[in-house]
Amino acid sequence: MVGKSNRGRNRKGSQQPAVESSEQAVSSPQAAVESSEQAVSSPQAAVDSSEQVVSSDAPVSGNSSTVQANGDTILNESNDSSSEVKNQDTASNQHPTKQGVDIHLYPVPVKTQGGEKLELQLSPGDSVMDVRQFLLDAPETCFLTCYDLSLHTKDGSVHLLEDYNEISEVADITNGNCFIEMNAALYDDRSIRAHVHRTRDLLSLSTLHSSLSTILALQHETGKNASANLGDGMKDEVLELSNLGFMENVTGSLAKLLSTPSKEIKCVESIVFSSFNSPPSYRRLSGDLIYLDVLTLEGNKYCITGTTKAFYVNSSTGDILDPRPNKTALEATSLVGLLQKISTKFKKAFREILERKASAHPFESVQSLLPPNSWLDLYPIPDHKRDAARAENSLTLTFGSELIGMQRDWNEELQSCREFPHSTHQERILRDRALYKVTSDFVDAANSGAIGVINKCIPPINPTDPECFHMYVHNNIFFSFAVDADLEQLLRKQASEVNSKVQSTASAENSSEKLDNDLPQSASGVSHVEESAASNVENISSIEALSSDLPAVAQLAENEQATYASANNDLKGTKAYQEADVPGLYNLAMAIIDYRGHRVVAQSVLPGILQGDKSDSLLYGSVDNGKKICWNEDFHSKVLEAAKRLHLKEHTVLDGSGNAFKLAAPVECKGIVGSDDRHYLLDLMRVTPRDANYTGPGSRFCILRPELISGFAHAEAAKMSKCESPSEQENPVSDSLNVNSAEEVVKAEEHAASALSDTQGAEKVEMQNLQECGSDSNVEDTSKGILFNPNVYTEFKLGGNQEEIIADEEDVRKASVYLIDIVLPKFIQDLSTLEVSPMDGQTLTDALHAHGINVRYIGKVADGTKHMPHLWDLCSNEIVVRSAKHIVKEILRDAEDHDLAHAISHFFNCFLGKVQAAFTKGVANSSQSKTQKKVHSGKSTKGQAKLRNMGHARKKESLYLSITSDSLWSDIQEFAKLKYQFELPEDAKQRVNKISVIRNLCQKVGITIAARKYDFDALAPFQVSDILNIQPVIKQSIPVCSEAKDLVETAKVQLAEGMLGEAYTLFSEAFTILQQVTGPMHREVANCCRYLAMVLYHAGDMAGAIMQQHKELIINERCLGLDHPDTAHSYGNMALFYHGLNQTELALRHMSRALLLLGLSSGPDHPDVAATFINVAMMYQDLGKMDTALRYLQEALKKNERLLGEEHIQTAVCYHALAIAFNCMGAFKLSHQHEKKTHDILVKQLGEDDSRTKESQTWMKTFKMRELQINAQKQKGQALNAASAQKAMEILKANPDLIQAFQAAAAAGGTSNSAPPANKSSSSGVISGRGVDERAARAAAEVRKKAAARGLLIRPHGVPVQALPPLTQLLNIINSGVTPDASNSEVSADATNGLQDGEGDHSKGDEAPAGLGSGLASLDTKKSKTKTKAALS
Repeated sequence: MVGKSNRGRNRKGSQQPAVESSEQAVSSPQAAVESSEQAVSSPQAAVDSSEQVVSSDAPVSGNSSTVQANGDTILNESNDSSSEVKNQDTASNQHPTKQGVDIHLYPVPVKTQGGEKLELQLSPGDSVMDVRQFLLDAPETCFLTCYDLSLHTKDGSVHLLEDYNEISEVADITNGNCFIEMNAALYDDRSIRAHVHRTRDLLSLSTLHSSLSTILALQHETGKNASANLGDGMKDEVLELSNLGFMENVTGSLAKLLSTPSKEIKCVESIVFSSFNSPPSYRRLSGDLIYLDVLTLEGNKYCITGTTKAFYVNSSTGDILDPRPNKTALEATSLVGLLQKISTKFKKAFREILERKASAHPFESVQSLLPPNSWLDLYPIPDHKRDAARAENSLTLTFGSELIGMQRDWNEELQSCREFPHSTHQERILRDRALYKVTSDFVDAANSGAIGVINKCIPPINPTDPECFHMYVHNNIFFSFAVDADLEQLLRKQASEVNSKVQSTASAENSSEKLDNDLPQSASGVSHVEESAASNVENISSIEALSSDLPAVAQLAENEQATYASANNDLKGTKAYQEADVPGLYNLAMAIIDYRGHRVVAQSVLPGILQGDKSDSLLYGSVDNGKKICWNEDFHSKVLEAAKRLHLKEHTVLDGSGNAFKLAAPVECKGIVGSDDRHYLLDLMRVTPRDANYTGPGSRFCILRPELISGFAHAEAAKMSKCESPSEQENPVSDSLNVNSAEEVVKAEEHAASALSDTQGAEKVEMQNLQECGSDSNVEDTSKGILFNPNVYTEFKLGGNQEEIIADEEDVRKASVYLIDIVLPKFIQDLSTLEVSPMDGQTLTDALHAHGINVRYIGKVADGTKHMPHLWDLCSNEIVVRSAKHIVKEILRDAEDHDLAHAISHFFNCFLGKVQAAFTKGVANSSQSKTQKKVHSGKSTKGQAKLRNMGHARKKESLYLSITSDSLWSDIQEFAKLKYQFELPEDAKQRVNKISVIRNLCQKVGITIAARKYDFDALAPFQVSDILNIQPVIKQSIPVCSEAKDLVETAKVQLAEGMLGEAYTLFSEAFTILQQVTGPMHREVANCCRYLAMVLYHAGDMAGAIMQQHKELIINERCLGLDHPDTAHSYGNMALFYHGLNQTELALRHMSRALLLLGLSSGPDHPDVAATFINVAMMYQDLGKMDTALRYLQEALKKNERLLGEEHIQTAVCYHALAIAFNCMGAFKLSHQHEKKTHDILVKQLGEDDSRTKESQTWMKTFKMRELQINAQKQKGQALNAASAQKAMEILKANPDLIQAFQAAAAAGGTSNSAPPANKSSSSGVISGRGVDERAARAAAEVRKKAAARGLLIRPHGVPVQALPPLTQLLNIINSGVTPDASNSEVSADATNGLQDGEGDHSKGDEAPAGLGSGLASLDTKKSKTKTKAALS
């Protein structure tokens, strides 16, 4: 559906006839992409959500779209400049889903209530909800909410349009001459309140989220217009970018992350519900629904009556209601219409608001369904002003339920959506959209409900039970608590050390019966360190999971209480079964909410579970850990179908009485038939087998990841196919890992162009492993793939013959060995070669998971990356944060409401400050520390047991004031050793990257702090006032559209093969589908935009690439966060595209932002920062600012040598970039030296025969030839004359910093390369300027080629084509007689010697490079001056 509003500036309407529009759709797939830009912003009911929604501000035309944010250019969305793409677009016709190719649009104008006509283009498949969404966003009708739509057809008949109909179901619009009319409908109590809320939202700009990129582009456009008459004043301005001093002090950049919120446009002083409400009964009979008090900007007060038909100003003035219309008899069908009549200032301000929203990028006004938590907030804290509307909303504590009307039945909505037909492409889209919207709404409601549960605003349904077993039902959602078993394990260990006696490990059956009242038994086995310490833990997903005879408070049966690990696994298992999508097998909606230290598990209510005795409803599985197992043929057939898709094996299990049952799922799962006769499968904590590397009694929930199982199955299949046909040379490691990376989109894995190639070392290990495995006879048929028994290595009794059990155990053991021996070394290798380059804790976790590695192995990853400082720091920082997370959550659980800010600030001060004693004045930040001098948290003290942490009856003192810096770091080190088998160094506190660690911890716990500069050298860096908020952290299983995912994977392959047209078509189709399913605010949509930008960039359409990149940037900022590494990459790529359009100043501004964000997430010491420096240098190089470019290249070289080693591929990239830079300046001797360094590294790492090595050799020959040409000119008698020498000296005196730049550059060229390589394994990295991702690498290569071309433009006699900067003139002199007026060769010789003897640290002048501040300047001004004098004397 495409629409055109008369006022929307960004909204273009296609006015071609239907035939033209269909031709246009075929000729440009982008038309289809743009025409389906949608926004899921209206809170419709579940099924509404399955209807297509279109953002009003979307650039909906297929042929052109003006995006003002892009600065210089009015960008054309059609791909005219990309002939290759355009010529190959027809390839989409061969694709089974021709989405975006066969959309036919027909003009159907809309006649508004005010008589205006809006142009609208509809396809017969569009729904009435699409039309409503368009009207909701069009400026002419956005304030109308209560109306009916009727369709007038060519023959004069009128059809009423029902919301859930498709247009084609009502009438045929293909004949033309149709129009839609809006007719005012009657208000009721619900709709009139919704109308008032909608009006309030419209009058606020808070829903508009402007991206910094948009602001930068607008500022650039304004500045350009202002300086249009100043000639080349803009070039001078490039170097005046604001300095970012974060390279030395990252904390100073915290305040720069958040942009100042845009100034609100005030339309009215206040609109509040009047105290005359509710209407008296006699007025209700006349149609009065609500009364509003309005204070206009002119200062006039009005009392407005809202009736079933209209709004009007009544005659009330004092405390008595006078319902009669006032003398002016003002009336309107909408509140906005009435306000425009009574206030001229309102009318003007409202127009400004609509214009502001229309001028923004369409994505900036779309609401994100689950926006990320921000760990920073504005500082100084903005004033909190009176807002009557906000106050009214806060009074209704609904915790996610509807204010008026029936509660939503989440389970029925979800299962009904799953039952939607999905045989055709359009049906699948409708089903996916409905599932996405219902699940998103459920997660939102569950989040609100969990906050109510934790804040004790919702009463439990079993108040007499222990607090840890409390369950809650609110808004048709079931809530229960999970406990932190990892912390329990640490505390048990500490308690056992205090008591100097470790109690013996109990068996699974009797551990719950032998718990002591004073201290929980050490049932977890201190010698083992596992993901979960709880033995026999079960998630309480239904009331049936609880036995009727609950234990006493102290007898916390570990096999009853859900833990963090079991809840996590249950969520993953539920997601796996949802994706298996077996007809007739259902799962509950589920979400996990962490808030204030508590973990709440939220699930939709199982039908019938709350009514009556349902003991006979269990058909499958066990509720008592296998003592009694239920089985049902019909249920088993469905579970078996799912098991095949999840690599699970049908196997025999014995119950307590020795009866055998055939199961295809974990024993403790529960198959229940609900009162709706659907078959539900619950408690899916082990849908993948147990990790054989962790088999201790406390490691019940240490299971293998599904990505690993999938990868291992592919590897086994590849091994079998190799045995059958040796001619196939397929590498199973590479195959499996590529499959894994397709499972989750992890941008960190896309940094290298050669991700498919494997290292020789890993290949050898793999081949050895395959040969060993080949001797085993028990291998599944490859046609089915290998299947695993989920109940091996557990306490359950397995049936069947012993050989089969041994074979099942061997399969699981092989998968676990595969993880340790193949996947982990391969992952560490990928990290070392930068094929995988995580920036922060989250991207590291994502990369681990995508490779099938559990986070519990992070200690091994850290041990394997000791030779790479940035990787070791990243791993150890993540271990520190994960260990500290458990402690800070415990503190939050114990803290009273009034102590939360004090507790958090005290913890942070202990964490990064120097808190020596609990009672130190000024450190505790609390006046409540009177009698709270306590023993350290591990030691139990009498009478101090607290049950606030959801029922733990452990007697320990955990009040925050008992913690000191030493005790906290001691606990963190002990936890790291226990959980991750990692020894943190003694000076771990000093070594952590403080900002990155604080950021990571805040994000994991949901804490928001003030965005100010912190002094981490102080005793107490944090004040109570710095803690601004605690927000819930949500884990959910919102489904993703599998069809779009498959399209993206196929398109990636096409792109890798250089088939741009096919790739573009597939990415566009995926984009269109995702827009219809999720709306634009989703990271998968951003992923499509990124790839579309890449394709357009390679096809030469810079403007189109910028448009797509801008979309990705906005989505990433809104869905991932302002400082997420992907957002930083988006800014870096945006900069490269702007540079491609020769808008270098705008490019540098984006690069500055990228560096700021990289500094926050990874710190200044990361290869991506060095890669960004190279790109910045290339930009300055293109501007002719060679001295600045050299400084950036020098700093990049230093970073890469320090972080990666002197013989890493990336170090070679730096040398190559320096060689190109010197070549551009005519310093061919230095170019040759640096390229020789490049060549030497490449020979060592890649060998003589590699194409990149040969390319480097060609460069060396080119530089050598140019050097010889210059020497030949010198021998012909061209000597320097005295005037030229004098000129050179004058240039040196005028630019003292240039000498140091020469010295540093020469030093880099002359450094010894005999140092041992940091990484001896052969690398498959690419010799290209590795930027923020793959595109950045190629873009930098393009820039280098341009630079080389410029170098070729220098004529044989040295007269440059363009006027060269002073540095180049000087280098021409140094290069021995370049200019005709040569005189004195001694100057040349002396200068050259000086360059070769210079030191690498002298690359900095008095001023730091623009955009980076003083961070790069390693010498102070005095040293600089001294060196200058020395060089000149």
